Amino acid sequence: MREFSVPAAVSSPRTMNTTDLVLRQSRNPANPALFSRRNEDNVWVDISAKEFHQDVAALAKGLIASGVGVGDRVGIMARTRYEWSLVDFAIWFAGAVSVPIYETSSPSQVAWNLGDSGAVAAFGETGSHENVIRQAAHTEGLTALAHVWQLEGSGLDVLREAGLGVPDEELESRRSSAGLDDVATIIYTSGTTGRPKGCELTHSNFVELSDNALAVLGDVVQQGSQTIMFLPLAHVFARYISVLAVAAGAKVGHTPDIKHLLEDLQSFKPTFILAVPRVFEKVYNSAALKAEGEGKGKIFAAAASTAIAYSKAKQNGSVPLVLKAKHFLFDKLVYVKLRNAMGGNIRHAVSGGGPLGERLGHFFQGIGLQILEGYGLTETTAPISVNRPDKIRIGTVGTPLPGNAVRIADDGEILAKGVCVMRGYFGRPDLTEDTFVDGWFRTGDIGQLDSDGFLKITGRKKEIIVTASGKNVVPALLEDQIRADALVSQCLVLGDARPFIAALITLDEEALPKWAEHHGLSASITVAEAATHPTITTAVQRVIDKANQSVSQAEAIKSFRIVPIDFTEGSGHLTPSMKIKRAQVLKDFDTVVEEIYSARRPV
Repeated sequence: MREFSVPAAVSSPRTMNTTDLVLRQSRNPANPALFSRRNEDNVWVDISAKEFHQDVAALAKGLIASGVGVGDRVGIMARTRYEWSLVDFAIWFAGAVSVPIYETSSPSQVAWNLGDSGAVAAFGETGSHENVIRQAAHTEGLTALAHVWQLEGSGLDVLREAGLGVPDEELESRRSSAGLDDVATIIYTSGTTGRPKGCELTHSNFVELSDNALAVLGDVVQQGSQTIMFLPLAHVFARYISVLAVAAGAKVGHTPDIKHLLEDLQSFKPTFILAVPRVFEKVYNSAALKAEGEGKGKIFAAAASTAIAYSKAKQNGSVPLVLKAKHFLFDKLVYVKLRNAMGGNIRHAVSGGGPLGERLGHFFQGIGLQILEGYGLTETTAPISVNRPDKIRIGTVGTPLPGNAVRIADDGEILAKGVCVMRGYFGRPDLTEDTFVDGWFRTGDIGQLDSDGFLKITGRKKEIIVTASGKNVVPALLEDQIRADALVSQCLVLGDARPFIAALITLDEEALPKWAEHHGLSASITVAEAATHPTITTAVQRVIDKANQSVSQAEAIKSFRIVPIDFTEGSGHLTPSMKIKRAQVLKDFDTVVEEIYSARRPV
């Protein structure tokens, strides 16, 4: 199939905007809790729709009193926390446009986002964030930036105080000034190559995409359901889900530190979560390593195999009686413990930001946690397509949401159209024109549509490797399988214009001590020491050999090197959304790459 479209299930008045979603819940007789935050005693305290609306209005008045005008851009640089969403909606209530900034951004990155967007004000979480913003403004001469407010301390109180004299009528005029076709936010791409581009997402992108998604995902996100947000809100995936939750009247908690995620899941008890595949990989690998350390590795392996087999059989329409019995037994012994570790109430998870893989999808489905894998980009307000509880095909990213369409171009590139697609790149009509063909957005990814409209991603167009012999290789097919192993953190497949395919591997520093101990090595072994240890290299070779079985001989990895550090955002090798900066890795490890290809050619 070359094209699949789904008609919109919901149509919104063109005068509507994202702030109307808050009014919808504030006027709801149930007055649902939209957010929950920890108090001084570390206890979760709910914030009702009316309370949220009242505080958003107070801050919006402060923005108006401070000179923020209709359509002005305002930056937000903070970790994931309640106040992020609070000021986001306050900016919209003031008729302005928000510009998210990753809290890990350097002064030059901050300067680019604020300078390119022409921001007149910004929010920073802490004093250090404020310093970075002011430093960026001073260095780059950002004279338009008149205000910087802190989310911590008394910064928001100062803003509330400033707005006391602004009448309700003026606030309402500002709040209703934008329509669906107006820009709501400018989100800058992470920038795996070149300068980040500002994606203009409209109020329509948030409002119509949210309401159309709820038309098919109402069992997952609804009034009474709740999620804990740990992905960065500067990323479109987390941002969209936050707006979707408000549209549904669902409750959102926040945790900025993923190191405490398990404790937060157990105290907050979400009914659904959203995560990137790496989180699910770590949950699985941690459970497997823990079981091995307790001498229960074989039991866990059998339970995992049963979960996968059960899920596959269920998807095919029939589960044999013996498999049902095994699944029932392991549910009591293993699966219930995994569900309880994640809070006990969780039934669904939304996965995006990269391919999950069939093995993990079937494993979690088999233990009673249904992962709804979806697909999208910053330019598409996150989801173009998503699997749903009643329409799921593991190994795909689902069918288009209502109001969206997908087309496969002649060269295999995925094209998208619909309520999800951005208006264009801010200040770059040239880039916008290059990115659209006959009204379809060119995603840069390649994929396939089956006869039922389920989309499968097979790779990134720009990352296709063409070997010296002319063989086309999609690196993601191998990288995803290798990265799923507990010992491996990252994998980068090489071979463009080279005689054979190779790979650079990094080790998972968190998993290494337990893995080493279980395999007769010292738990204190460093990553650098492990990179050349025969036991480690042999284990990685086994992982690669297994992955190689899924591709042809010409596409198989013939040689690899384990590098002595991990690829992280801090090292400059990952974007904030956890994508590998391929060009940067190749530049920084060029001597390792040359050593691979100057060595004797593998058979």
